[in-house]
Amino acid sequence: MVKQLLVGAALAALSVSTAQAQQGKVSADVVKIGVLNDRSGLYADLGGEGSAVAARMAVEEMGGKVLGKPIEVIAADHQNKPDIGSNLARQWIDRDNVDVIVDVPNSGVALAVQEVTREKKKIFLMEGPATSSLTGSACSPTGFHWAYDTRALAVGTGRAMVQEGGKNWFFITADYAFGHQLEADTSAEIKKAGGTIKGAVRAPLNTADFSSFLLQAQSSGAQVIGLANAGGDTITSIKQASEFGLTQSGQQKLAGLLIFLSDVHALGLQVAQDLVLTTGFYWDMDDEKRAWSKKFMEKTGKMPTMVQAGSYSAVRHYLKAVEAAGTDDGPTVAAKMKEMPVNDMFAKNGKILANGRMVHDMYLARVKKPSESKGPWDYYQIIRTIPGDEAFATVAESGCKIASQ
Repeated sequence: MVKQLLVGAALAALSVSTAQAQQGKVSADVVKIGVLNDRSGLYADLGGEGSAVAARMAVEEMGGKVLGKPIEVIAADHQNKPDIGSNLARQWIDRDNVDVIVDVPNSGVALAVQEVTREKKKIFLMEGPATSSLTGSACSPTGFHWAYDTRALAVGTGRAMVQEGGKNWFFITADYAFGHQLEADTSAEIKKAGGTIKGAVRAPLNTADFSSFLLQAQSSGAQVIGLANAGGDTITSIKQASEFGLTQSGQQKLAGLLIFLSDVHALGLQVAQDLVLTTGFYWDMDDEKRAWSKKFMEKTGKMPTMVQAGSYSAVRHYLKAVEAAGTDDGPTVAAKMKEMPVNDMFAKNGKILANGRMVHDMYLARVKKPSESKGPWDYYQIIRTIPGDEAFATVAESGCKIASQ
């Protein structure tokens, strides 16, 4: 009897010590999430505070704790400057014990932050940046590209416009990593579909006057003017194209290669109607998306963009992986994230490739005419689903050397 009691006590002690050890595998006794994005400039509406809200919604679903330790969300503005972004990332990791960095729109900033998180072996969840090189030549063992990328946008909008008769293109391209990659990926898809490129012009980031660029596009005679830009730049270029009457003749069409719900809201349906776009998320597609988006709107006053919805999904998956791995150690959690399917309101049966690309369905959409909209935020008609394996590159196609080792 005494022996049995001693064995029972030993097993109980072992159980307690195992639980304590598991809880002790959280660095600094807190899982800290850093949302790093543009909070005051041209990308603030598509991510900004909305991405931080979405991250907190994922934390709330976990009850605010994982492995018995609290989860904290902090946020900062990278001001669209790679040096500021990388310095903040380094400071967060070295001084503030941040475990995972989230969002980071602006591909130039994301590429800089990827270098820091790779060096520090910390998780980087990318919902805002677009360049496909983040899971290609610049891939990282702990980097995850979530909501979309330039390849998926090119396969969706670029291919669709050529199939509709837009055979020759002229690009107005944001003059940094994102714009260059989007132009390159879209050009490749246009040529595959039998189209041609008549020219391109590079526009500075956050420019207020697109008149000279639009005139060059008009004089090119191209059937399609591809806008390889995003956020405030997309809004400004589309507004000015409308003011110039650029597409009224019917001879030229605008292709907004990266358009967010927030852009359409800012433009209004009268200006944005009939634009074709590619998105990874739309709030009104099913009951689960509608329910989550309603909660998001109650907190923000706006419906979520695919970046904000993607931030929720990525943070939720990360926290589930921490729970399953029993630690917040970066490489260990990264391996667990790649093992686990992604199933939430954002993606069904999503899979994470060895290079960190989260593969999920994308959607080709058309912006509704004012007469077709039933009310505020009822902006998209989904034309077709683009299967994830069609939208995103394979690991072999990506050129990621780490994933092939």
